[in-house]
Amino acid sequence: MFLPFFENLRKAGLPVSLREYLTFLEAMLAGLVTYDVEGFYYLARSAMVKDERLIDRFDRAFAASFDGLETINADDVLSAVDLPEEWLEKLAEKHLSAEERAEIEALGGFDKLMETLRERLKEQQGRHQGGSKWIGTAGTSPFGAYGYNPEGVRIGQDKSRHQRAVKVWDKREFRNLDDNVELGTRNIKVALKRLRRWARDGAADELDMDGTIRATAEHGYLDVKTRPERRNAVKVLLFLDVGGSMDPHIKVVEELFSAARAEFKHLEYYYFHNCLYEGVWRDNRRRWDAQIQTQEVLRTYGSDYKCIFVGDASMSPYEIAYPGGANEHWNAESGQVWLERARAQWPGNLWINPVPRNQWDYTHSIGMIRDIFEDRMVPMTLEGLDSGMRDLVR
Repeated sequence: MFLPFFENLRKAGLPVSLREYLTFLEAMLAGLVTYDVEGFYYLARSAMVKDERLIDRFDRAFAASFDGLETINADDVLSAVDLPEEWLEKLAEKHLSAEERAEIEALGGFDKLMETLRERLKEQQGRHQGGSKWIGTAGTSPFGAYGYNPEGVRIGQDKSRHQRAVKVWDKREFRNLDDNVELGTRNIKVALKRLRRWARDGAADELDMDGTIRATAEHGYLDVKTRPERRNAVKVLLFLDVGGSMDPHIKVVEELFSAARAEFKHLEYYYFHNCLYEGVWRDNRRRWDAQIQTQEVLRTYGSDYKCIFVGDASMSPYEIAYPGGANEHWNAESGQVWLERARAQWPGNLWINPVPRNQWDYTHSIGMIRDIFEDRMVPMTLEGLDSGMRDLVR
């Protein structure tokens, strides 16, 4: 029964093994989910998916296996709508009010609803707009999309509008979590979790369950033990390029910054423009009277910090290679000199580039920065950040 589902998962690129498939079947045979479509979805996903980046592919495979009505045609109508009546009844008990269930029963119940759907699909020859009988859009028929009927079956509609359909056929989540898409804040947090080294610090205010059980057993009375909370001990130094060609990337850089502040307890950040020179800023307005000497930053933070540069690396090659090449001031030493000093001070370093990887070869300065960082440059995608964080944690 579920073999086509397994085949669809493999076709979608999910590395689902036979062992995982058998685990899923065992869970179904054990009755862990009964007449609950949503529960069935989560059970299948927990058994088949071992990596967050594959959830979107799983959703597409799940829809291809169990939804089907978005792309329904006359040849597969009967098999596509032949769902167990019990599934619909249980779903209705969970999501519909007593008044709405009474309306459905008054019209003949679920048997009548599904029987009528089959009959209409047999009779209907094409697309229908409006009206109250045929399956279509913007009408009051119980079947279709973008219309209204209190006890309808929604077919092919992108999202629920009235939250009243008996069965939501087209549910899909985690659309932006695939490993080759541009990032949002949620995706960035997923990737940054790779850069973790747990340690316990601070006040002893977290319950130590194992210690409490051990002490209670030894002393013969309840002896509550606490311990410091476990936190991410990784220290991160973030250098953010702002202004000029970085303006189109403001949103994604802000999301990266927001995710980093939430993920790392020890986070320091500075702003620069195009390339690192003798001065940086804590304020992205980069006022010259508020500039901080880069040499001071080099002296302040130890080599245990992970140093991450975020920038498009798109500039004149002179800004990297020559004294006086900066476009906003006269730099006594080249940008390359300062970047090499930073890499020497913080051996764990990385450059994150919001420019898509397939465009890097068209900008000479990107190649120069890649060479300086010994190819430790990654694109700002989930796959790129995941790879970069793995390198930094080594």
